[in-house]
Amino acid sequence: MSDSKVPLPDLDGTVPMAPEDGMDMVQQPHPDTVTRGAADLEAVFDVPVQVSAVLGRAKMDVGQLLKLGPGAVLELDRKVGEAIDIYVNNRLVARGEVVLVEDKLGVTMTEIIKSERN
Repeated sequence: MSDSKVPLPDLDGTVPMAPEDGMDMVQQPHPDTVTRGAADLEAVFDVPVQVSAVLGRAKMDVGQLLKLGPGAVLELDRKVGEAIDIYVNNRLVARGEVVLVEDKLGVTMTEIIKSERN
């Protein structure tokens, strides 16, 4: 058996190249990652997902809820300017900020949340 080692791909899609003539290890793009693009995801483009941007939450009794009327102010558990939570299919995926785009409210993502899969 040979004592040579096979370089393994890194999580970022690069493959470590064996050093030549005492040089340090060099990271090169993995051949499979160079050819991948948005077209590879085409099969899932039409899959519907539910996206929710949660500004804040409040707890109240039904009696208090029924007393709310036009112009009532509902106090939420967030402060003005605090990041909002962005959920996709009830899973927290990002945090962001509310923005105004052509007279409509929108959300810009400022942080992607990486969660461990079960």
